[in-house]
Amino acid sequence: MPTVRSPHESTVAVDGLQKGVDMTRNPITEVADDVYRIERAATNCYLVVDDGITLVDAGLPRMWPLLVEALGHIGAGPDDIDAVVLTHAHFDHVGLCDRLVHEHHTPIHVHDRDRMLARHPYTYRHERARLTYPFRHPSSVGVLARMVAAGALGVKGVHAEGGVNPGQPLDVPGGLVPIWSPGHTAGHCGYLLPSAGVLFSGDALVTLDPYTGGRGPRIVAGAATADSAMALERLGALSATGAGVVLPGHGDAWRAGIESAVAEARAVGQR
Repeated sequence: MPTVRSPHESTVAVDGLQKGVDMTRNPITEVADDVYRIERAATNCYLVVDDGITLVDAGLPRMWPLLVEALGHIGAGPDDIDAVVLTHAHFDHVGLCDRLVHEHHTPIHVHDRDRMLARHPYTYRHERARLTYPFRHPSSVGVLARMVAAGALGVKGVHAEGGVNPGQPLDVPGGLVPIWSPGHTAGHCGYLLPSAGVLFSGDALVTLDPYTGGRGPRIVAGAATADSAMALERLGALSATGAGVVLPGHGDAWRAGIESAVAEARAVGQR
């Protein structure tokens, strides 16, 4: 059974990180009431428990044992996941989907504009050449190597359902509200959990960029972002939620509010 940290633990400043970043290092953490973060290789997915279970994003294939462990902590198993909701369909967010669909018949939801990407999760648009980033940003090498070790090169595509309509609560546990935030991908959506004031920001806003190793609120580098200018512009939609806690696709929770996270991300700008 995993050790699960309290959602009320204090935040600290380490290596220049802003004090809003929660520096939890446990792979399974209760980051808000009935919301559990599962992390491996700087990649996050989240369980939302509310009269059922929703998995927000599906990480990398070798995160499966952590998912099973986290579910066990709440007295559940993979068959008890009611739905997977994807912020977007890059390979590092759909890694568990194939197994969940074929072994447990779990429905997968994503914005219509990312449905084709879900079938082919490596065929995404990006502004800049990826191969140059490890040379320009050596601190990214360790992160990217851990992602490969977690199965990043062996992700299978999946048929995902559409029906993710911005502003309309999904019929899934937690009643997540999609916030359309394109730029990283065409169909990227954050998801607001209204009952907790929590925003799942996916890769529209992260606190660790795997391609640069940069920490603190920011958009993901052009190595994996289709349109950085749009991504920065659409941060306003996330800010408008007023969420108090931001749970990103990569990096630690940000507990100083979405408005401050957006301000810092815009200050960092494009990379």
